[in-house]
Amino acid sequence: MTTLLIVGATGLVGGRAMTLALADSRITRIIAPTRRALPPEERVANPRLDDLIAGAGDDDWRADGAICALGTTRAAAGSAAAFRAVDYDLALRVARRLREAGVVRLALVSALGADPRSPFLYPRTKGELEQAIGALGFPSLTILRPGFLDGERAESRPIEQAVGKVLRFVAPVLPRVARVSSVTQVARQLIEAAVAGTPGIHIIGAAQLADGGD
Repeated sequence: MTTLLIVGATGLVGGRAMTLALADSRITRIIAPTRRALPPEERVANPRLDDLIAGAGDDDWRADGAICALGTTRAAAGSAAAFRAVDYDLALRVARRLREAGVVRLALVSALGADPRSPFLYPRTKGELEQAIGALGFPSLTILRPGFLDGERAESRPIEQAVGKVLRFVAPVLPRVARVSSVTQVARQLIEAAVAGTPGIHIIGAAQLADGGD
């Protein structure tokens, strides 16, 4: 019997992870804290994320493994500060609560090029988050660094859609690390790491997450 906690279940990657988790016979219970309510599912507990973070106890965070798929963009958030509030502050707060509750396996969605010394906001924030979560001491931490993600998002992103079409067209001549990352492959790797991740810190790069990646 495995309890899996997924944060970010209303997003592209987290939503795909939810779908796969519901079909996985190893997973008997799913805790999916969100800010927008999910459709009712028999095996899914759907507490409000902000209430769960503000709560004093650890019991509601207890799980065998967890997935953190929180993320936005500066454009969607409205400012650099608002972006960082989600992609760093909120994600780190979640990770701390998970560790305090005794969660031993965490799978984190980061990004290609994550680097705490980057001069650019997005990769620098992702790199700082990796560093901060790595210091929390999860017995098993798996960090996924996908490139450009395929799949339909809830909000319209016409520039991303155009870039995705170009990348898919030229994929045969691109190195694997530069190809579109399969959302399904990312979600599968997240679930496997959260359910059966081995001790240590593991990095899964964009080349392994490309369409058809191993």
